[in-house]
This record gives sequence, C-alpha cells and structure tokens, in this order.
Amino acid sequence: MKHPSLYKDQQVIVLGLAKSGLSVAKLFHKLGASVIVNDKKDRQSCPEADELDALGVSVLCGGHPEGLITPETALVVKNPGIPYSSPPVAQALELGIEVVTEVEVAYLLSPAPIIGITGSNGKTTTTTWIGEMLEAAGLKPIVAGNIGTPLCEAAQAAEADDWLVAELSSFQLKGTHQFRPRIALLLNIAETHLDYHGDMDDYIASKAKLFANQTKDDTAVLNADDAVCRDLMASGTLGARVIPFSTARELDYGLCVTPPYPADSQEPDGGAERRIVWRDREGGERDIVGVAELGIPGRHNAANALAAIGACLAAGAPAGALAEPLRSFRGVEHRLEFVREHAGAAYYNDSKATNPIATIIALRSFPRRVVLIAGGLDRGSDYMELLPHFRDRAKAVVALGETRGKIADVARLAGLTAVKVVEPEEDAESTLRLAVREAAALAEPGDTVLLSPACASWDMFSSYEIRGRIFKESAHNL
Repeated sequence: MKHPSLYKDQQVIVLGLAKSGLSVAKLFHKLGASVIVNDKKDRQSCPEADELDALGVSVLCGGHPEGLITPETALVVKNPGIPYSSPPVAQALELGIEVVTEVEVAYLLSPAPIIGITGSNGKTTTTTWIGEMLEAAGLKPIVAGNIGTPLCEAAQAAEADDWLVAELSSFQLKGTHQFRPRIALLLNIAETHLDYHGDMDDYIASKAKLFANQTKDDTAVLNADDAVCRDLMASGTLGARVIPFSTARELDYGLCVTPPYPADSQEPDGGAERRIVWRDREGGERDIVGVAELGIPGRHNAANALAAIGACLAAGAPAGALAEPLRSFRGVEHRLEFVREHAGAAYYNDSKATNPIATIIALRSFPRRVVLIAGGLDRGSDYMELLPHFRDRAKAVVALGETRGKIADVARLAGLTAVKVVEPEEDAESTLRLAVREAAALAEPGDTVLLSPACASWDMFSSYEIRGRIFKESAHNL
C-alpha cells in the first residue's frame, strides 16, 4: 500500500462502518480521495452514516451492490471481521486490488513507533498495563486499536516522541503487508476463530504477520511457555531482537517467575515467595516485583505482567519505575472484573472470555465453588476441554445462548448436578437477566458467581461489552 496521502483523486472503498470504518473514511476524504463506504447492515443500524453524509462521503447501506468494486478502485480498506469470502473482498482480490485493514493505514500514517500486542487471550489486560507503566515511567503512550480510540485516529494525533500502544487481532493482522511495529508481543495461541480463518495454520500465520517486517532494530516479546511461540523463536524467521518470558521455567535471558510455577499448578495466586526477574545478556539480574504484589491475581496475569514489562523495558522505561504500576493496576472492564457481593457471594464479569481457554483461565483464578454462567455463539466446538475444570472448580453451571446444550452436556459429564439451561426469552437482555437470577438462586455465601461465556457474544449481543454490562446491571439489580 502507498502512503495514504498518495490516494488523492483515487477511489477508495471502505467496507464496514463502526468506529474504525468511520475513522478511515474521514481520513481518506480529508486527504482528497474519492471515498465510498459500504455496509451490509441497513441504514438505521449505521448511525455513523449521518456524519459521513454531512461531509459529502457516499455511503451505501443494506447490502453489497453490484459494481461496487471496479478496475478503477485503487484500494479497499475492510472491517477486520468481514471475511475474505465476502463478494466485494473476493472481487477486489480477483482484480488485483490491494485489500488492507485499518492497521496498515495507521502504520503508514503514524509518526510514532508502535507497540503491537496480540494473542488469543490477555491482549486487553496487557495492552492497558503497558500504557499505565509507560505513563508512570514518563514516556508518552497512546493506547488504541481494539480498545478505545481507532488506530487511524490515534495515528493522526500522535507525535514522534509518543508510543502508539495497539491491541491487535488476527483479523486485523491478516490484512497487513508493510506493518512493522517497533515492539511486537505474542502472548499465547489457542484454538479460536476457526470459522473465520478456516484452520489453525491460517490463524497462526495471521498472528505471525506481527513480526514479518521487523528488523534487528526492533524487539519481539514471546511466551516461552507456548508451543507456537517456541516454534517461532526456533524457526530463524524472526529478524528482531527476541525477549522471551516464562512463568514455568527459569530463563538465563529474559523475564521469568522465580521460583517457577509447576507445570500443572492450579494456584490462584503466586504465593509470597515468587518474584518476577529480568535477566540480561550480560548475566545481570534485576528483581522487578513479587508475584503476590501484582494488582490483579492469577498465573495468567503474571504472564501478562512479564510480557508488559518486556515491552516497557524495550521502549526504554527504567526497571525501577515499573513496580508501582504493576502493584496498582486493577484490571480492565469485562476481564475478571469484580462487580459486587450479594448474599455473601461475589460476582465477577469475565464477558471477554470468548473462547474455552479464557474460561479455563478464569475458573483457575478462583478457589472451588464457582457458579458459572456460560454459552454463546456456536462455532462448532464441543467444549470438552472444559470438563476437568468444571469438575475441579465449578459448583454449578447456568448455560445460555446457541451453545447452551453443549455446555450443559459437558457440565453433566463432569458430574455436576446443579445444571440450569436457560431457554431464550423474548429478547437477549431478558435471557441474560434470567441467567443471573438462576445463578443467584444456586449461590451460597462464599461462592463466586462468574460470567465467563467461553463463546463470542454475536448470537445474542453485538459485542462482549454489551453482554458484560447487562450482566453487571443484572447483578446490581438482584
């Protein structure tokens, strides 16, 4: 892709509205391109269209019209969630027209270096934590991407001495070609989004594009406990300086927890004796903080902290400035977020758990006696990986959404007798509110009521954020 300013007087098609599509369309319109925005949703479901209309940008809603893509189209910028099988995307590729996501555009536009964070789980927590640590270290982070400000909007506001800290999905990365983050983090890989990618090879390849254009002047931070990350580090394809991190093994170089967690550890916290340390190439060691001091508990959050520290050290933050934000950080909305206590039970919102691995992590973050609310979009999984964790951690399961039958079956196979299946009410909000009431009826003092769906929200809600907020409202209204 050319620099965005070079598309003046050329036709740019933006597929999909929402915040990122609006930002991209406004950018290219400002730069003098002939912009057409297309969204298959009807006009009433595209509130952003009014703002573009006022600018004179052509907006086509309600489907993909014939003739949208022509040989005169210079560039297609697509919403990350639109599949490559979508007719306008497939037609553009057949015509040899470049198809990118907003990430590529933002990279070419940004004067600031980029820290890119991806992985199947932990992205939002790690991205937010990096922003807070860089701020505490006196650097100038702008946190953007999948959380908060669209990346194109942030790139236009950035200055050369800022750091653009971007949470990135596999959908976004698949549509990049030249994107080169100064610092790139891969947290972990789990089987997810196969309905979009088709197979794990495509999913992994999309994540790995984060590193494709890095050079020896850049840094790659990877999880030495993850098999895919280890394969990447051993492949010889990474051009950047590598910083590994691990919670399970001592590392001569990199960031690790010492003493390490046992491989099969179920501890919800690190124990008073565990420390996070940084070991450099020269054999030096720096104690950063105790695991038990971290502001958010759990082994998975210790791993997130290691990755965030690696990024901050690579960005030039002094190690001594990181301990306080590591202690004071209290997590992000919808990720193991404490909601309230009611009748002696604690309620937690983990709506961002959109795959089984995330729900397993959530279950392992609490002692036994969890009343779990789970279920959502059916992507074809049988959810059997949840079975041992239901057996070890769950007291009861309340299942809803398209996968309610599958989730309930796994819970019964795990030996649970308190299993409730919530059939759809007149609307999705009513269904979730009923699920919360069912969970509350099963909970006793000392229990944890946990929304951790193991599924995407799109069968019932347009986002996991909406799902989580309705859960919180329902808990507060008990």
